[in-house]
Amino acid sequence: MDYDQTAMPAAYDAGRGYSPAVLDFWLRTIAAGVGADRLDDILDLGCGTGRYSAALAGHFDARVTAVDPSEKMLAQSARKAEPAVRLMHGSGEAIPLPDDSVDMVFISMVFHHFTDPPAAAGECRRVLRAGGAVCVRAGVSDGIDSYPYVPFFPRTPAILERSITTRAYIRSTFEGAGFHTDRHELVPTELAETWPAYADKIAYRADSILAQLTDAEFADGLAALRRHAATMPPDEPVVEPVDFFVFRRAS
Repeated sequence: MDYDQTAMPAAYDAGRGYSPAVLDFWLRTIAAGVGADRLDDILDLGCGTGRYSAALAGHFDARVTAVDPSEKMLAQSARKAEPAVRLMHGSGEAIPLPDDSVDMVFISMVFHHFTDPPAAAGECRRVLRAGGAVCVRAGVSDGIDSYPYVPFFPRTPAILERSITTRAYIRSTFEGAGFHTDRHELVPTELAETWPAYADKIAYRADSILAQLTDAEFADGLAALRRHAATMPPDEPVVEPVDFFVFRRAS
């Protein structure tokens, strides 16, 4: 999806943002997965609006290069600018960094947007220092039935099937580029503290899958979701399992 041809970047943080507690949880999960004593340079590849960039810099006391192909996403990210974060226009297939220049590549919900995933994995290997890691958060087609919005938008399973890939493909793509799989886990992640709050976030339509629905399909699905939300316990969070991979570059 070309985000610059949409209004989605302006609504992305409202529709896809995290609570501070969830962001902190993910930073600790990433740190445990990488297991490095120190990371000096991190690449946030497909940084979007920068919801992780400054947080990664602060948590790891590192320099972060945040790269995205969307000028609109980068403009949103610039609003959160921190001295330790450098924004750059680029793509996974053509990372604008020299060889052996980062200790970790972080990729969050971006793998399915790569036009040439093997080339992107090769670029990650090129820019990583020996022993460096790629951390990937991804939605996968293996888990479509577990996505909370799917029951309310009947056409989304078909869209997801053609838009996202399998766990096995993500793994084989990086292993084919010279990595070994260091870790994979399914991480339950809170999307919203309550179902009504989740429906409010979905209403922003800040999702490349929901953006492919017609306006009528989206309106009907959102109405069904709100009806469901009204029946749920007031303190029940909405949780989605997220696949988390750590791929390690061999020396």
